[in-house]
Amino acid sequence: MFPDEFDYYEAGTVDEALDLLAEHSDAETELLAGGHSLLPAMKSGLSSPDVLIDVSGIDALHGVTVEGDTLVVGAMTSYSDLLDTDVVHEHAPAFAAAVGQVGDEQVRNRGTVGGNLAHADPASDLPGAALASDATVVAAGPDGEREIPIDDYFFGMYATALDPEEIVTRVEIPSAAGAAGAYAKKPSPSSGYAMVGVAVLVEMDGDTVTSVRVGANGVLDHGVRLDAVEEALVGGSLDRESIEAAAAVAPDCVDEMMVMADLQASAEFRVNLLEAYTKRALAATAENAAPQAAD
Repeated sequence: MFPDEFDYYEAGTVDEALDLLAEHSDAETELLAGGHSLLPAMKSGLSSPDVLIDVSGIDALHGVTVEGDTLVVGAMTSYSDLLDTDVVHEHAPAFAAAVGQVGDEQVRNRGTVGGNLAHADPASDLPGAALASDATVVAAGPDGEREIPIDDYFFGMYATALDPEEIVTRVEIPSAAGAAGAYAKKPSPSSGYAMVGVAVLVEMDGDTVTSVRVGANGVLDHGVRLDAVEEALVGGSLDRESIEAAAAVAPDCVDEMMVMADLQASAEFRVNLLEAYTKRALAATAENAAPQAAD
């Protein structure tokens, strides 16, 4: 299928993109990043923008740096470029683990971190990892930049705290150097998207868990923190018994009436998957933490 006709603009700077958004505020306008979500939607007729503003070539939105105790990821940084940056694995292990399971190599070469979080597909891999990593989404708009804590960012299916006239410029992640992280998902057999995905980030003092964040995607219509799992782990260990006990309370973190259901998985099955993949993610985190403990 072919998309409907549209006007195309290529922005060279963030200010230019914002000016274009303001200029075409009375039209249906979309921002183009990697295009993996938008272009199929346009071809299928699910999205039919009048104006397309390409922000993928804005140099200021590319790259990964460490600024003090914060990992800064430009919004247009591709998944592949992020994975090729050593400091990402050191400072954001849970986030890196999730990015490594996005699509295939071709998708990772083109898809972008900012585009993923702006689109907010509940079955994508980054919402849970962003929650586990305590990320902050930074957006630019007519009134300047503002920071949106990830716990306040996801509202629902493809819905975020972003205003229509705002552009994601970067993602900031507090350094978790020395922490252990992992991501486990049950991929859809048809698309590879997460039927359920769970990301974990744990800090330990010896054998004791001192801090933990657990995020999930693919379960509700938005990413969700698994607070009860976190509470069950803090102050304990990551041994098999503790992991099983913590995973067992994962279903308590969601209202089954709100759990997504489709042809591939009923709500009941997704809740069962949530417990199983929480256990897998915690077990993988424990394995990743073991070498650090040995050091």
